[in-house]
Amino acid sequence: MQEVPSVESLESLYRGIWLPLVTPFSDANGCGVAGHGDVDHVALRGLVAHYRESGLAGLVVCGSTGEAAALDEAEQLAVLDTVLAEAGDLPVIMGLAGNNLRHVLTRLDKLNTRPLAGILAPAPYYIRPSQDGLKDYFRSLADRSRAPLVLYDIPYRTGATLTADTLLSLAGHDNIRAIKDCGGNADTTQVLIADGRLAVLAGEDHQLLSTLCMGGHGAIIASAHIRPDLFAALWRAVADQQLDVARHLFHTLMPIIRLLFAEPNPGPLKALLSEHGWLRNALRSPMTTASAALAEQLAMASRALDVVQPLRSALPMPVSYARAGEQHQPPTTNSLPIYVP
Repeated sequence: MQEVPSVESLESLYRGIWLPLVTPFSDANGCGVAGHGDVDHVALRGLVAHYRESGLAGLVVCGSTGEAAALDEAEQLAVLDTVLAEAGDLPVIMGLAGNNLRHVLTRLDKLNTRPLAGILAPAPYYIRPSQDGLKDYFRSLADRSRAPLVLYDIPYRTGATLTADTLLSLAGHDNIRAIKDCGGNADTTQVLIADGRLAVLAGEDHQLLSTLCMGGHGAIIASAHIRPDLFAALWRAVADQQLDVARHLFHTLMPIIRLLFAEPNPGPLKALLSEHGWLRNALRSPMTTASAALAEQLAMASRALDVVQPLRSALPMPVSYARAGEQHQPPTTNSLPIYVP
């Protein structure tokens, strides 16, 4: 069973590459209705076991990639409990979205009984509150949450933009510790990194390298489902100031990143994971599977990555990467990562 991280460990906890995990479904539900398949907990356990050993910093459950909007509350809790049971020492963040504060707080009370590394919370969607209203909303969640709050700034989904002043104000709360940055404003990203009170995690996959090079702590990115070892290696290369290596890896990964978002997420991602045998290529309506043409392009891009093999760096991993009892030695000048085709 995981333990809730101490305040002292949070700075290290939110460093690295976090994976917003997909939710596997069967092809149809118990009544045989296509497009409304039941959660496939067997496949889910297999995914968690796989990613637990892949060099990722942690998992994020029930985000947009996890099709949380298509899951009812009981299903979300069941998915979370399956992940926690399989994750071992790998930290887990849980998504929590809504626009009725009382209902969201009631759901949060149930999450408070689980050993979570954080609560990932977007702005209340559709209702477009004022900046003062947004600050009240997030502070109410942070006051009530046992785990630290990770802000999720994604205005193109919520309809609510969090200004830099609002984010800096929220950074003053003791239980608001990080942000998944999908705001699309490079100036705000820079201001938050320079301020230093929030761990800034890139949320747009194509902004991974720029955010890390500015001093961001890490990322929460869906494309890390594919070759997570390369994404973890990219993070380590930036942390060790091996920027030529990081750029090479980023440019190597960008073709598949573009394809994974060529149609609505997680359709392309599930198509490729299905090709690899990890789950059925099933989504809940109204989300749709990827087109056959895109699925073929993804398979080709994935095969191209098979020849890219990172050699393990001796750079110490973030606290959340390490298994209990392991010791990581500091790097030497002869132990820097090398990447070969």
